[in-house]
Parts: sequence; C-alpha cells; structure tokens
Amino acid sequence: MAHHDPLIAQDIKAYLEVQERKSFLRVFTCGSVDDGKSTLIGRLLYDSKLIYEDQMAAIERDSKASGTTGEKPDLALLVDGLAAEREQGITIDVAYRFFSTDKRKFIIADTPGHVQYTRNMATGASTADVAILLIDARYGVMEQTRRHAFIASLLGIPQVVVAVNKMDLVGFDQSKFNEIDVAFRDFAKNLNFTDIMTIPVSALDGDNVTTKSDVAPWYKGPSLLEFLEEVEVDRQSLETPFRLPVQWVNRPNLDFRGFSGTIASGTISKGDEIMAMPSGKRSRVKDIVLYKESLDHARMDQAVTITLEDEIDISRGDMICTPDHPNEVADQFQAHLIWMDDTRLFPGRQYIIRTANMSVAGSVTALKHRIDVADFSEAAAKTLELNEIGVVTLSLTKPIPFDSYLNNRTTGAFVVVDRMSNRTVGAGTIDFALRRSKNIVRQDFTVDHTARAEQKGQKPATLWFTGLSGSGKSTIANHVDQILFERGHHTYTLDGDNIRHGLNRDLGFTKEDRVENIRRIGEVSRLMNNAGLIVMCSFISPYRAERQMVRSKAGDGVFVEVFVDTPLSVAEERDVKGLYKRARSGEIKNFTGIDSEYQPPRNPEIHIKTVETSAEAAAAQIVDYLEAKGFLTIDL
Repeated sequence: MAHHDPLIAQDIKAYLEVQERKSFLRVFTCGSVDDGKSTLIGRLLYDSKLIYEDQMAAIERDSKASGTTGEKPDLALLVDGLAAEREQGITIDVAYRFFSTDKRKFIIADTPGHVQYTRNMATGASTADVAILLIDARYGVMEQTRRHAFIASLLGIPQVVVAVNKMDLVGFDQSKFNEIDVAFRDFAKNLNFTDIMTIPVSALDGDNVTTKSDVAPWYKGPSLLEFLEEVEVDRQSLETPFRLPVQWVNRPNLDFRGFSGTIASGTISKGDEIMAMPSGKRSRVKDIVLYKESLDHARMDQAVTITLEDEIDISRGDMICTPDHPNEVADQFQAHLIWMDDTRLFPGRQYIIRTANMSVAGSVTALKHRIDVADFSEAAAKTLELNEIGVVTLSLTKPIPFDSYLNNRTTGAFVVVDRMSNRTVGAGTIDFALRRSKNIVRQDFTVDHTARAEQKGQKPATLWFTGLSGSGKSTIANHVDQILFERGHHTYTLDGDNIRHGLNRDLGFTKEDRVENIRRIGEVSRLMNNAGLIVMCSFISPYRAERQMVRSKAGDGVFVEVFVDTPLSVAEERDVKGLYKRARSGEIKNFTGIDSEYQPPRNPEIHIKTVETSAEAAAAQIVDYLEAKGFLTIDL
C-alpha cells in the first residue's frame, strides 16, 4: 500500500487508539446508470493512497482487457468485482469498501444505477448517514436520479451530496452546473433532506474529488472528501429513547440468563429501569456484558448481553426499552413499501414480515396509492410492480413492538419475504399504527372452540379440495358431506361458485382477486372450525401461497389438503359447464389451466386420482382418513 503511517512502526498500540477515536461515517453512492459511481469510489481510494501495489498492478492489467478509460487505469474495476459487471461496464451488486483519512473512517457502498437493480440500491442505502448522488453533467437529472433521491429520502438519509460528474466533458461549464443544481433542488424541495451540497467533479481525472481543482475557479466550496470529512452527521440516536431488539436469549448454564442484541438507539447503564415489550413487565439492569467484559454503560450500535435483577419472561422478538419512553405495540400499520421482485405484489396474499428481530406472517390489506417518483403524484393502483413504491396498509397475525421509521430507522423498518420461495420481495418503513389496531382487542368467551368441539363429539377440520375446474371437487365434497351428515356429524360445505353469488360477488378472476377470494374463504372456514364444524371447501385455489396461508390460519392439525388430481385433457373433455370451450375461444379470460396457471400441491394429505377412482370411492377414502386421524371422535 502506498500510504504508510509512521506511527504503525513506532507505536502500534498508539496507532490503534488513534484509529479507534476517529469518527465513523457510512456513505453510499447512487444515481443513474453509467454516471460514474464506481469510478468515483475508485478515485477516492486511489487518491487516499489506500490501494495495495499488487491491486494497482492488477487494475492496470485488467484495464487493458475490460477497461473503459482508454490509456488511463479504470478505477471502477476496484469495486466492479463481478465478471458480469466488468463485461457490461455497470454495477450489479452492492460493493462495500473501507478507507480512512487523518480525520475520519469511512465505509462506502457502491450501489447499482440500473433500474433493474434498484432493490440493491435500497439495500446499500438502508444503513447510510450520507448519500452521494451522482449526476452526469451531460444529461442532468434523470428518472433514475429522481427515484434514487426519493428512496434515499424515504429511508431517512439526512444528508445528500450531489456530485455533478464528468464536468470535464462539458468544459467545467458553470452555467451547466448551475442548471443541474437548480433542477435538483427544485425536485428535492419536498424531500426530507436536511442539507444538500452540490459539487462539480471529474471522477476520471480526480478534479474536486479529494482536493480542490484549479479547473473550476468559479467553484468556492470544498472538495468531495473535504466535505465528507467535516460533515456533521445526526447523532441524536444517543439521546433518543433506548431500544434493544432481543435477538437471542443467552443461557449457557443455569446460573446465567441474559438477553442479547444490538442496541438500536440510545444508551443504557447498570441500575437503569427497563420495560419489556409487548408484555410491559419491568425490571432493572443487573449487568451489561460484552463478551467476557462487564460494562457500566452501553450505547447505540454495540452488540451486548443484558442481565436483569428479576426473572421476567423475555423472548426473541421482544423489545427492551425504558418505562419513560416505551415503544408502541400494534398489528396494523400504514407503511411505505418498495417492491423488489419481478413477481408483482398481491394484496391479501400472506407474506413473511421480518423486522429487526422477529418474523411474523402478514399481508398488505390495502394499497392506498402508488407514488410517481417523477413528481410525487399519487396514482390509484391494485398492485406494485418491480421497483415501484406505494403507501399500503399492513396487517400482521400478531402485534409487534415498533417505532415509526422517522423516529427510529432500525425498529421502524421491515422486509417482505415470499413464503414459498423465501425470496426478499419488498422493503418498507412503518409510518404509524392504525387506530383500529390499538382500539380493537380480541374478546375471550367462556365457551371456546374446544368446548364446542367436545359438544359435537368431533374435532374441527378444514377439508380443502383443490384441483382444476371440472375435476370433480364439488361432487366428492358433496359425497363426504352427505356421509358425515348421515352419521350425525356437524358439517358445512363452502363451494367456489356458491360463494361468488354472495360473499365474494364483488371479485373477478384476476390474480389479485383470486388471492382475495381465498383469503376471505380462509377466514370463514376458520370461524366455522372455531364453532366445532368439519368444513368442506371446494375451490380451484390455483396458488400454493394462498393454500399455505389458509393452512397457517387453520393450523396443521386442522387443515387437510385434498388434491383432486384430474389431467387437463380429461377435465376439458368433461367440460360440464362449457367453460373450457368458452375459454379456448377467448370468451373467458384468466381461466385456470388455459391462460392462468395452476400450481398442484406438493405434499397433500390426500391425493385423489379421478381417472382411477370414482367419486364414491374417493369420498370413502377421505372419511376413512378422518376416522384414522381421530377427527370423528373425541376422547373425553
């Protein structure tokens, strides 16, 4: 490495102490594709003399093979590490680099500019203190510039540096620079930035990157590095209320029980009174442990284990706070949501919502509007596509402790995970809890579902019949219902066509409406199970995610998936209602098996192959299953 601090050789302990005392800044770069983000970071590393000699030799060699800067070393290759990035000359993944100057330590994230990888940009922005937003001087403010600025503001980045790059290609024209400065500030006036600093730079040549350049005598401000070294970052988190999301209950032996996690905000000291949320139970801090060391105090960003004077029940997912400033607890919120997946959002579909320390099932119950990042206008929408941003109503299956994102970026953030693929499909920020979430409390009754089941002498069940239209679901369900009714059991049948004449008459057959259709049926069947009934549900229910949602609501011991397996050719040949013929002619759109997919069950409890089994035999098989599993009797 070209840079060498003499203190390293003279007194390594003193050197490390100096490094430890330096302030720390998290920075990320963003902007439209090919605005020079990777080159700018490479220039910062190069001019700060933080590139090893063998690294520089490799860059010079690779520049000849895949560089884009002619005879000059392509410094972008320092952070464009993926082969695809070098081949295409773009950033795809987020690259993090550490560097240090005499005044400050930095972690800088190079995020992609291509619209396809906006989700990666949001990842890099999620922990940053300052955003460096690059703008190509030749093109000015682009759509992706606006999108990245909006996301940075949404994610609570307080400071933004607008680096007007490639000024060398416009002759460092002051009027061009001023035009871009005015355009961006006019766009950003409604964003939440506390400060905007605009700097004319050439990342390729290093002008105004680490030191002031003579090529733009009209510019009187600092260089980019000078600004980053001196910028005051909002450190009010040390004064904000204490929050410790519990990640782990640490119990190595019978004599020690602590609660581990990274402090999200504020400070804590031995003897301080704490409150555990959502239970509201209180105690005092007995000790603060950092590995084998006992601390008197701990602060934001420290990963610690806290022990308490009292044995109170705290688990992973709980929040430790202070009684004078407790966080809120709710299960319904308004939130901003950034959609990050090629498969669009389906309101009503159940996803996994992950916060700082817990995972809980939840769904978007309403999409209030989509936000146009070009002018912040609000547009009505039924879904969100890749990279779109919307304001949504979020409903969880149980209450969680939280803060609004504006008050705490850690405890107010969440990601959305697809239940089936385990892909992260969205990221969001909590605005506030809905009033009904706080006001509505579940009422307990003396006669519960167990008592009702015992009264009926049976265990409640949801028999979920799924298969193509014309497969024989309703016919088999009807036979099962008849057999059970004649034996004196308490049953009911919910059929897809019948339900659409009443409860779900407002729904069509788009993917979004199909999701909502099954969500409603899942709620109805659960209520009937609570009444002690055995419920037959006959629905095509083409998507595994919705069938899994109903299973999770009912419970594995209650939900029985019956796959009525009929080949498409056989179902189409039967065509009792003439629907396949109409679908083939184009008269019916979104018809399952024709122009809308059906996802067959992978591990159903009961698999009926109708080409081999009659409806009567299938019904007998299902009743035998219920008897064998103990649904038709209760041991009193």
